[in-house]
Amino acid sequence: MDRSLLKAEDEPVKTVLFEREPGGVTYRIPALVYLQHSKTYLAFAEKRASSKDQDAKVLVMRRGTLNEDGTVEWSPIQELSTARLPHHRSMNPCPVFEKTNRKLFLVFICVLGSTPECWQIRTGKNKTRLCCVTSSDDGRTWSPVRDLTAEAVGGELRNWATFGVGPGHGVQLENGRLVVPAYTYYILTRIWFTSIPWTVHSYALSVYSEDCGETWRVGRKLDQESCECEMAEVIDQAGGSHLYCNARRSGGHRCEAVSENSGTSFNKPHLAQELVEPRSGCQGSVVSFPPPKSLTSDETDSRSDGTQTWLLFMHPTHKSDRLDMGVYLNRSPLNPSGWDKPKIIHRGPSGYSDLAYCRDTNRFSCLMECGTRSELEHIAFASFTLSEVMQTGSEQENME
Repeated sequence: MDRSLLKAEDEPVKTVLFEREPGGVTYRIPALVYLQHSKTYLAFAEKRASSKDQDAKVLVMRRGTLNEDGTVEWSPIQELSTARLPHHRSMNPCPVFEKTNRKLFLVFICVLGSTPECWQIRTGKNKTRLCCVTSSDDGRTWSPVRDLTAEAVGGELRNWATFGVGPGHGVQLENGRLVVPAYTYYILTRIWFTSIPWTVHSYALSVYSEDCGETWRVGRKLDQESCECEMAEVIDQAGGSHLYCNARRSGGHRCEAVSENSGTSFNKPHLAQELVEPRSGCQGSVVSFPPPKSLTSDETDSRSDGTQTWLLFMHPTHKSDRLDMGVYLNRSPLNPSGWDKPKIIHRGPSGYSDLAYCRDTNRFSCLMECGTRSELEHIAFASFTLSEVMQTGSEQENME
């Protein structure tokens, strides 16, 4: 049974969809997609025996039906029985919807047994597979699993100590290309005369399909250290497409980059000074959307560069710890310093998240790890409007 968390002042109401169980079962790594044609939300997560990565088991999902009054009615938790390989654990759900055929792809990774990520990085022995399942009925049923590793990564796999996708949602670009955000722990050098890695760094990249998901390829990795990422398409004044990437990175700030070739490669990565990272970093979510036509010139103001899309980014706002989940607005997505100050939507422990934009209601929805003592207590769903985000940003700026 769903339940709502108490609403703090100026925070949206949050509905708990996945909750840590008394026996230790923990739900982590949220992913969210909104299917406009059927007014349906699909909320995904990992079900784990404990909070540890190596105790992940299966992917789970809940379907949410958007009602006329704006409320969402949620189905019970469903385990995705086909989204797995024998003797592997399923992780990092990353849904992307292909509009032409109305087919939903759920891309994820399968890791052999309880093999830790750190062991793969230390030994260079990759035990991870790139997989997907599909649904043509909005998540009611799912296809058998498909292992994409050989066709997408190919011989490059020998240089990948391990890898992941997302986590979070993928995107279909206006040219039809499906893009799944991903990252690799890339082996730069090995110990002389051995296969043991000496230098391994993480880099964000894309996995993409140009034929509606029939075949998949990987793009070139960013030129700067980066990790878990999400991507969003930005349309400029002239109608040109730019694929924006926002990636996790240690060192205090997020990494940003832009692709001019739909994610095949990315140009000049840089650190986003307005977007802080906790000490060890944290996953974040980004979504693009059209600016409301009702905005006045003062609301659009000089910070807008005239692009046909804006960006919203979601991430813990504390500089040291995973605390105080915030939403940042960027009215000039091609400007490296275009981010407003964040609106806090959950005060307290906060972790991974995923954003979705609902064109039907001009509202944004999110899934987020959150709690009162730990961010691992719940995965909660919440919705809010753009005006709420903009008003918060203006109020904060006027106070400074």
